[in-house]
Amino acid sequence: MARAPEADRFTGFPPEAVDFFRRLAADNTKRFWDEHRSTYDTAVKGPMLALTAELTDEFGTFHLFRPHRDVRFSKDKSPYKTHQGAVTEGEGAEAFYLHIGPDGLWVGTGYHHMARDQLARFRAAVADDETGPEVEGVVADLARRYEIGGEALATAPRGYPRDHPRIRLLRHKGVTAGRDFGTPSWLDSRRVVSQVAQTWRGAAALNGWLARNVGPSEEPPDERY
Repeated sequence: MARAPEADRFTGFPPEAVDFFRRLAADNTKRFWDEHRSTYDTAVKGPMLALTAELTDEFGTFHLFRPHRDVRFSKDKSPYKTHQGAVTEGEGAEAFYLHIGPDGLWVGTGYHHMARDQLARFRAAVADDETGPEVEGVVADLARRYEIGGEALATAPRGYPRDHPRIRLLRHKGVTAGRDFGTPSWLDSRRVVSQVAQTWRGAAALNGWLARNVGPSEEPPDERY
């Protein structure tokens, strides 16, 4: 990931941003990229840098994901990602993430993928008769306004019964709350700034629970998964 440099004032994502990724999805080649690199720079990268610069004071320093895919171990050899993402991390290890792509704007927060020690603490807290019902209520409330995501096992994790009352949460290896905004009329305006910030703030109860009961991984980075 590349660190986001200083950027100009954000004025919105122009229609060319979504159109660029729709066309890239249909023609994911170096030729297309080279011919339309200027569109990427002005309609996608520039606005994303400007947006994240305005959100930095509240949420932290953002990193923009590189546009090139790592195809070394993938059967899909298409060279470019079909969305532009940016992410930062809060003090409780919660991620604040957004991307712009062919389907528009997506914004989310939470723990996308937990390290082994985080996962052990998460499951213990979900199974606990005090902290478990608390997060169950938080997730149920958020589910009315957000998409609850995160990779999950197909069955119960080892050591937990399949009929546990909170088995759906226990199966999660990550838990996030996100909103798919698509391409609203305000996408090319400064309203994006407030919509993104409000989305992250609105999931504070989930991030607070995760920070109190799970927290950052204490394992070395190369031993976490």
